[in-house]
Amino acid sequence: MQDRRTPEAPDVDSMMEQFHAYLVKNQLKSTRQRDLIAQTFFSSTGHHSIEELLALIREQNPRIGYATVYRTLKLLTECGLAALRRFGDGQTKYETAGDTAHHDHLICIECGHVLEFQNNQIELEQERVARSFGFNLVRHRLELYGLCPKARGIKGGSCPHDDAARNSKSSGQTS
Repeated sequence: MQDRRTPEAPDVDSMMEQFHAYLVKNQLKSTRQRDLIAQTFFSSTGHHSIEELLALIREQNPRIGYATVYRTLKLLTECGLAALRRFGDGQTKYETAGDTAHHDHLICIECGHVLEFQNNQIELEQERVARSFGFNLVRHRLELYGLCPKARGIKGGSCPHDDAARNSKSSGQTS
């Protein structure tokens, strides 16, 4: 099983080119604000609510508003570069899509942390089950809900959410 807590850096330039091509094709304006939002989104890792992304963007431009971030994420989703996710807490989160590898999610119902993972055995089993019922899988989403070690009360257990926040502060990344 491959843990994706340290994903490979996305190809921001390639995703920006795809975004600009989508804007031109749909006769929409390319603006500095849209570009800043898209670049910030593509450069960040993990799953972000609009509010979380807005906070990151306002570090660079405090004049950008919620509605602008919302509309830009909607465009990124429409062109296939962002994926909208609703986990157990009901809040909408976004993650990069497009050229990113398929992955599944472990979600802590206590702290809300979302851990990405990839497991080839699970993928093969899903294909086998689908075929046994005569289905040809086109896409799927697997979300597993549970409690992280800290939420389970394991002595010395850590929370991946706390670990990710600590690591991002020390490396200057966002999670």
